[in-house]
Amino acid sequence: ADGAHVLRAKIDMASGNINLRDPAIYRIKRATHHNTGDTWCLYPMYTYAHPIEDALENITHSICTLEFEDQRPFYDWLLEKLAQGGLLQRPLPQQIEFARLNLSYVVLSKRKLIQLVEEKRVDGWDDPRMPTLVGARRRGFTPEGFRRFAEMIGVAKADAWIDMSVLEGCMRDHLNETAERRIAVLDPVKLIVDNYPEEDEELCEAPNHPQKPELGKRPIPFSKELWIEREDFTENPPKGYFRLFPGNTVRLRYGYVVKCTGCVKDDAGNIKSVHCIYLPETKSGTPGADSVKVKGNIHWVSAKHAYAAEVRLYDRLFKVESPGAGGRDFIADLNPDSKRVITAQLEPALRDALAEERFQFERHGYFVADRVDSLPGAPVFNRAVTLKDSWGKEK
Repeated sequence: ADGAHVLRAKIDMASGNINLRDPAIYRIKRATHHNTGDTWCLYPMYTYAHPIEDALENITHSICTLEFEDQRPFYDWLLEKLAQGGLLQRPLPQQIEFARLNLSYVVLSKRKLIQLVEEKRVDGWDDPRMPTLVGARRRGFTPEGFRRFAEMIGVAKADAWIDMSVLEGCMRDHLNETAERRIAVLDPVKLIVDNYPEEDEELCEAPNHPQKPELGKRPIPFSKELWIEREDFTENPPKGYFRLFPGNTVRLRYGYVVKCTGCVKDDAGNIKSVHCIYLPETKSGTPGADSVKVKGNIHWVSAKHAYAAEVRLYDRLFKVESPGAGGRDFIADLNPDSKRVITAQLEPALRDALAEERFQFERHGYFVADRVDSLPGAPVFNRAVTLKDSWGKEK
């Protein structure tokens, strides 16, 4: 019967390490094996099979967490005995233990992750909010960012908690170096340039990467009607607000200087459109670009040429540092705002983005074309990280 008998290794019952007191190495288990079927009912224990498999597979260093530290003497004893008997070749594998890495705002328990998936709290194992490799890849996290993270925190023998912002910062730094810039308006409202001819349009030039001139520039169409961020206009500006408000002058990034003349509202008092006039001699890149000094600089896309795209604003899956701490149900700690799906207005060049191509959306953060839901000519974008650590401010 299962568990009725075990086979033990004869070592030393007087050892100070319980794992050397004639440990069990085989047990009876009547289970169907995926290769041999029901041929055998004897199976090795994990601590016996593990070092042998390492040696047969030419593993040089077996890396594990600290709970296996007191298993190392048996690991070494077994391999040495097999080598002495000519059954294994030297050099033999070495087991090295290190402390577990704990990330704030994350659960890594397999049981809890399975619960999240099965209860459809997330959109599967590759959900960009999940702490899985497929999830991180879909989120837009990079291998280089993970390497920086590993080098930064190092390897320790004592358990430690690392704030999620450290990992996000490593991703942010790498993406800042490598991601080309693009313009996206996430919460759009119309800006109408009243003195710009209705039938006219022209191209403005924007660098693909401000620190890498070798990546060149790209054309951005300009026309009478533009999309701007809703937060870039207010009728009653607070102190220090340098964006659009009636009478104020700002630069449309890569374009012209404009002066706000007012806005139009619907019956409910919501702003339908903002109005301005442009100063024709102030186009960026021309001799008159600096003829008018302004403090505000906002981004925009041409309404006539914009690509309306689905954009997913992902955030941390949990709203507290230690989900489930103090006996709480970890489900109660889920962040209700960890995923928001919006329709954004993007510059037309983004229509040609390839799956997994990463960009900085200026003033917003780093985004990736989704590898699952993007179609040719119709990419969907996932936010990897914001431009700055907003969680740090909240803390």
